[in-house]
Amino acid sequence: MPQPCNVVVLLSGTGSNLQALIDATTAEGNPARVCAVISNRAEAYGLVRAREAGIATAVLDHRQYEGREAFDEALIGAIDQHQPSLVVLAGFMRILTPAFVRHYHGRLLNIHPSLLPLYKGLHTHQRVLEAGDAEHGCSVHFVTEELDGGPLVLQAVVRVDSGDTPATLAQRVHAREHQIYPLAVRWFAEGRLKLAGDGSVQLDAQALPASGHVIRH
Repeated sequence: MPQPCNVVVLLSGTGSNLQALIDATTAEGNPARVCAVISNRAEAYGLVRAREAGIATAVLDHRQYEGREAFDEALIGAIDQHQPSLVVLAGFMRILTPAFVRHYHGRLLNIHPSLLPLYKGLHTHQRVLEAGDAEHGCSVHFVTEELDGGPLVLQAVVRVDSGDTPATLAQRVHAREHQIYPLAVRWFAEGRLKLAGDGSVQLDAQALPASGHVIRH
């Protein structure tokens, strides 16, 4: 059995992906362990989820800091108190500074609601519908200094139906997020997933394609 892999989760909102991670990591045999949840919003419901699961929480209000650099420096201090092997972004609505990203290079994951590199940024479900795309989905990637641009680990594809609205599409994409994010975290915790020195993502010592591991429908 591998040593437990301490994970710190950063969030700003309801924490549905956090809940999926908590449910997965409390299952027998999963070496990942959510040891702390940190939010920039005191009212984030994800903090309630964490407390109910007995997980340490902290709030760092970004409005109390002089700029992004000062906030990220304080955030690094709060995270590193827990000595995490992995930091997971779960709806953390902050653009991170290059210094923060470099500090956690190779141990910082994000999930994004699109099939990257398509539709970086916000309002992805609306943009997919406006473009008339036949498929949509979500992506887990290592975080680099490029927004939503890091090397891909895992993608899940969903079909876009003719009657879809942004809300119905978001619901199906969220369901897939809750499947693939815990899987990627478990791969990392088991030592199977790594960001190689050349920038490629390796799973079981084999380089993944640029699209990552893709799960369809």
